Amino acid sequence: MMRFWRLLAYARRYGLQAISAVVLAAGVGALDAYRVLLIGPIFDNVLNPNAATTRANRTNMLGAIGTRWHISVTPQMLVPHFLHLRNDWAVIAFAFVAATLLKGICDYGGTYLANYAGFGMITDMRDDLYEAILRRSVSFFQKHTTGTLLSALINDIERVQYATSTILSDFLQQICTLICMVVIVIALGHRLAWVLPVFALAAAWSIVRIGRDVRRTTRKGQDKLADIQNILHETITGNRIVKAFNMEFWELVRFRQAARRLFRANLRVVRSQAITSPLMDFIGAVAIAALLWVGRNEIGHGAMQVGTFFAFIVALFKLYDPIRRFGTYYNNFQQAAGASAAIFQFIDEQDEVQEARHPQTLKAFRKSIALENVSFNYSEQIANGEGPRVVLENIDLTIHQGEVVALVGPSGAGKSTLVNLIPRFFDVTGGRILIDGHDVREVSLASLRAQIGKVTQETILFNDTVRNNIAYGQPDVAFARVETAARAALAHDFILKMPEGYDTVIGEKGFRLSGGERQRLAIARAILKNAPVLILDEATSALDAESEALVQEALGNLMAGRTVIVIAHRLSTVRRATRIAVLEQGRITAIGSHDELLQTSPTYQKLYRLQFMDIEGNGNHSGAEAEPGIALAAHGTEPVTTGKTQR
Repeated sequence: MMRFWRLLAYARRYGLQAISAVVLAAGVGALDAYRVLLIGPIFDNVLNPNAATTRANRTNMLGAIGTRWHISVTPQMLVPHFLHLRNDWAVIAFAFVAATLLKGICDYGGTYLANYAGFGMITDMRDDLYEAILRRSVSFFQKHTTGTLLSALINDIERVQYATSTILSDFLQQICTLICMVVIVIALGHRLAWVLPVFALAAAWSIVRIGRDVRRTTRKGQDKLADIQNILHETITGNRIVKAFNMEFWELVRFRQAARRLFRANLRVVRSQAITSPLMDFIGAVAIAALLWVGRNEIGHGAMQVGTFFAFIVALFKLYDPIRRFGTYYNNFQQAAGASAAIFQFIDEQDEVQEARHPQTLKAFRKSIALENVSFNYSEQIANGEGPRVVLENIDLTIHQGEVVALVGPSGAGKSTLVNLIPRFFDVTGGRILIDGHDVREVSLASLRAQIGKVTQETILFNDTVRNNIAYGQPDVAFARVETAARAALAHDFILKMPEGYDTVIGEKGFRLSGGERQRLAIARAILKNAPVLILDEATSALDAESEALVQEALGNLMAGRTVIVIAHRLSTVRRATRIAVLEQGRITAIGSHDELLQTSPTYQKLYRLQFMDIEGNGNHSGAEAEPGIALAAHGTEPVTTGKTQR
């Protein structure tokens, strides 16, 4: 019920359309009931040769309903006076056609407005869900797979959309028709109206019982669909790895197994839903059969006219149709309730990185970045009962404006984690990080991240034009500035050689470009942002010698005049650094210049010997240096384990 009220809360912006839809739906029900009431006069007056044709009789054609409820309901209600219709058949025929026309107009208007409100609600909900996901911290995306998030944004939203638009518009009409038919059945049936409570109780019990199973099985089906989307995302985005390892058959087997699980989950939903309509049909057939038997006696004893009884039966059939459909409506609403559970779960999930209630605005960086006794461990390790594994412990480091500080160390030492704490991708679990004396947890995320540019090993580009990728986040920036950034990143020349220059669409993740070209576009993007602090994870290990030389020169242009924190992979970058910090097992064990550390730090000496000396001595720029977890020996004959990979 809480989710139901939350769904209704989205309708507030569309209150006028929703109320209008309800009014028009009531009109549909009333006009449908009016047409049923015309059946009595057709049998008792028009088709009965012994019936009188006086105006008094015509006025009282619908007297049964009027007498019982003390209202005037006659065919003449829809007949304009200027037509001067005097024949019974003409009056009833005109009233029937007019009622049908008005019902159609109300039906169209009500359906349109109900769908307007329903689709509007879902659009707002989808926007809120996307915003909630987009603003989550990095840890949120580590806990939830891409397929699960896509399933919530697409499949779960679609379930709710179907229930709140298509089904809701039909439901409003049917509920209004039901109310009007209940009035007619009670007014015309008198003692025969006992069928209503019996029929309604039996139908309600069946619908509720089946609906519980539908909600449960629907949620399971949505989860299985999320599994399929996750497999699709992995195999499509990683198609080159799949092909390189000849794993097409393996991935096909995975997909087919997931598809079979979804197939079985869908069948369970169908089994729960399919019983609804036959069960309602059976209950309705029993009730109508009993009424026909009782009604025959009523007519035989003169207690009810044939036309009235026939109108009563038609009204009962009309009454039965909404009740029969309510099973389907209820199942769809239960499916929407199950789908909305995941939607609201993502919207309500508490983020680990939360902005202060009244954050300060961080002004332009001027002095220093200070890490004071910083510690960090991942919260999910505690949540899973594994116990906290310390990733960083008691880190003290001050980086002054204009410095280039390199972080080196074996894989798993915590280098990437450390730099991710500065823009608050994660929050420290101990100590604090200060920028110009301000704790990063007390300033707004927007002003903090505006001070920081980042170029990573994994180059993220979008399926858009070259210009828009360089000007990401700055759509209105002048083209001259985009071109200047591209020139500084040594990207301008290769961009001009592309079919449409800066307007060329580069494909998903920039796969139409080489690795060096992608990296230079990322550097151009960082240059255009012009952030005073730069976090750099050199991504040149997979490049050929020529591409690497261009990227290194572009990186030099990017680093000029900025405060740089670089996770060092190349000797040239390490030697360029003002200071070098050596990390081991989450601690800084040494800090100094290149020459100082070669004299004082055994770990740095080892890293230099295993990685940098090989590159310097052999001129190896092909990317053969150590990957995370493995450092190659000087002659490439023995791998040396340097630590566990830590993302």
